[in-house]
Amino acid sequence: MSRILNLINSHMRRDLAACRGSVVGLPIRTICCTSRKQTQEGDASSALRKRWKDTADTVIIGGGCVGVSVAYHLAKGGVKDVVLLEKSELTAGSTWHAAGLTTYYHPGINVKKVHYDSIKLYETLEAETGQAVGFHQPGSVRIASTPARVDEMKYQMTRTHWHVTEQYFIGPEKVHELFPLLNLDKVLAGLYTPGDGHIDPYSLTMAMAAGARMYGAQIYNPAPVTALTPTADGNWDVQTPHGTIRANRIVNATGFWAREVGKMIGFEHPTIPVHHQYVVTATVPEVKALKTELPVIRDLEGSYYLRQERDGLLFGPYEKMEKMVLQDSWVRDGVPPGFGKELFESDLDRIMEHVEMAMDMVPVLKEADIINIVSGPITYTPDLLPMVGPHQGVRNYWTAIGFGYGVIHAGGIGKFLSDWIRTGEPPYDLIECDPNRYSKWADVPFMCAKARESYGFNNVVGYPKEERFAGRPTYRTSGVYELLKDKASMGFHAGWEQPHWFYKPGDDIGYKPSFRRTNWFGPVGRECKLVMEKVGVIDLTPFAKFIVKGTDSHKLLDRLFANTMPKVGLTNISHMLTPTGRVFAEVTITQVAPGEFLLITGSGSEGHDLRWIEAEAADGGYDVDISNVTDDIGVLGIAGPNSRKVLQKLTDEDLSDGGFKFLHCKSIQLAGIPVRAIRISYTGELGWELYIEQKNMAAVYKAMMEAGKDEGIDNFGTYAMSSLRLEKGFRGWGAEMNCDTNPLEAGLDYFIKLNKPADFIGKAALQEIKVKGLKRKLSYITLATDDIDPEGNETIWHNGKVVGNTTSGAYSYSSQQSLAFAYLPLELCSVGQKVEVELLGRKYPAMVIQEPLVLTEPTRTRLQKKAKGKP
Repeated sequence: MSRILNLINSHMRRDLAACRGSVVGLPIRTICCTSRKQTQEGDASSALRKRWKDTADTVIIGGGCVGVSVAYHLAKGGVKDVVLLEKSELTAGSTWHAAGLTTYYHPGINVKKVHYDSIKLYETLEAETGQAVGFHQPGSVRIASTPARVDEMKYQMTRTHWHVTEQYFIGPEKVHELFPLLNLDKVLAGLYTPGDGHIDPYSLTMAMAAGARMYGAQIYNPAPVTALTPTADGNWDVQTPHGTIRANRIVNATGFWAREVGKMIGFEHPTIPVHHQYVVTATVPEVKALKTELPVIRDLEGSYYLRQERDGLLFGPYEKMEKMVLQDSWVRDGVPPGFGKELFESDLDRIMEHVEMAMDMVPVLKEADIINIVSGPITYTPDLLPMVGPHQGVRNYWTAIGFGYGVIHAGGIGKFLSDWIRTGEPPYDLIECDPNRYSKWADVPFMCAKARESYGFNNVVGYPKEERFAGRPTYRTSGVYELLKDKASMGFHAGWEQPHWFYKPGDDIGYKPSFRRTNWFGPVGRECKLVMEKVGVIDLTPFAKFIVKGTDSHKLLDRLFANTMPKVGLTNISHMLTPTGRVFAEVTITQVAPGEFLLITGSGSEGHDLRWIEAEAADGGYDVDISNVTDDIGVLGIAGPNSRKVLQKLTDEDLSDGGFKFLHCKSIQLAGIPVRAIRISYTGELGWELYIEQKNMAAVYKAMMEAGKDEGIDNFGTYAMSSLRLEKGFRGWGAEMNCDTNPLEAGLDYFIKLNKPADFIGKAALQEIKVKGLKRKLSYITLATDDIDPEGNETIWHNGKVVGNTTSGAYSYSSQQSLAFAYLPLELCSVGQKVEVELLGRKYPAMVIQEPLVLTEPTRTRLQKKAKGKP
């Protein structure tokens, strides 16, 4: 048996909370468990050794690397009266024991920006503050040892070429050149990112704290927060043993104490501590003999990271979901009082499989001596992404919590939040980290199941259209879920289950992800044909639904939206813009009664959009009532040339073009059940959306399916809807438009009423943009592909140079070719322009075409009437 296994078996099965030696380059005095008596003795004034502030612009709660970064960036950005409160000492919590990895890599398009900003800060922080940060940048290599991993790396490369970060797909020889201690038997390829590395978390935090103080921020510790009380004007009273601070806003950056701080104001933040272990070895002769520092490696099949630590190695695995440990007692009972710089007892049985794989990949590990094993708490959210930004439901409460990778996120998130707080809008779109993506459906059982899954799946292959199934379904199931769940491949959308595509006899069923066309490709084509030629029904219940009513409802919405407000009984598409004229949200608005508006937005935008609306209503003092009715109302979409025939069998309402016009809304009876019907269809075909009480949804669905037998009625899912909307040239929020785009470059001019009297948010900025002119524009392109289709965010090339990116893509079953939207510079937007789109490492020919590829049903009907000479 190897020396490392002998050491593990004979010496390491004991509690390592009494810290020994040094870990990640920290001296003993900073890593060992500091006596809390030193920070708790004496009265408040002697403990703080500084004058107490009674007021502040921003109070940040939590002195880990994230909280200190927020304080540093706010103060450096010119915000006066920034105060950080730390309950014990800076870095207590997860920061002090972190392995300190830094990487430019992230599969999320804009999370890459967070990583980039962090690393760029860390490169200059020592010179700025005079404080050493212990930053090493030997690069990193992600190891591919299966064909699927190779595809994944090619997939990630095409999503990286249009970003500023350097990243290279390399072969085994180059991998070995960079990390000569590897066993190459299983290495097929690598993803090499220069500039990656690791940093000393303690020194980093202290340097940012020094910078924060240098720019005028106050840091108080020990200063635990004992209560948070909102004031009528939207401010906060932050209570501590030293006194109360009146703050304009508060930022919860408390790591694994986030739930406890949230509970002070009635929130149950879905965060949970996970036990993460890593091992540090003594000097390894082969490592010491190297002339340059080894890059960090991530063996994805082995599910571990490994880096050089002085002349030894540091190795950190992610156990499988059935072995990993949640500290769920902290969820039930709270974090033990005084916990801060303690560790958990190590459990090496959990990581033995990973140890053996690491020794196979890096053979020198077999003879290495272990000097330390660290097992500490890191915070997870259900999807492993942090919760960053202002929180819906209360004014001026911000979060920066849920960081499984706090060190690499800290610098970038501090900048992101500082920019948002100072300017009133996010500097770029980061909705995947929005704290409002969760609500009450993310209960404790769901949170625990998903955190376990996310930890265990840390290094699984990241496919497009990825689904993960732990904790599902939540209580958010539509009125037709039980009727459909066994007939379809379900997707997860903001707690809801929604059919992606439906099975038929002979289909290859189930969730079978791939980077190429897979088992859903044929069935989705069948569903597109159904909608184009007959009639299909889709469950759209996950749409978020708000009611806005009251004396000032019209005035508020006119301020929020760039379109004019629809008259009673009419519907339109409207956009909320940021002050600088970027697209914050797209919403379907119907005035259902005088002064009462129904707002429909995407499932993933529910809390995101509601918070923005509520904030403007509160800040502007509007007399309105805003209610979220998402859970109460189910939605069925019916679309296709036979949809009118089906519905007409179930109602006495005149559904003809003259009796029920496009973008009109009526309250009708379907099979004797009250339904609010809107004539609109996101497929672009003749159709209606039917808004129904959840308890009546199944009855309406069954009635339509029975009535439509002769018309060939059947189900269709969201994959078909996506293909159909792209054929019709419909833009999608979060793809063609978001906080990184303005509506003019997105081709939304029709919906933007710059001449309306109301001074809507972003109006002045758009007028200025229009005068200056655009530099890029959304284009419509077709691709000559084989067994692969664009998804969005792929790199576009022209004459060997990167010129843009796709935003969304799909296969057009009507024209039998791949189709995508893409942002291109103006000089390349002309119809007929040829470019190349990179997919899985290959550049496919593409061409800009006139949109849309397929005319919408209202347009076709209008043209047919015109051709016949009808008005």
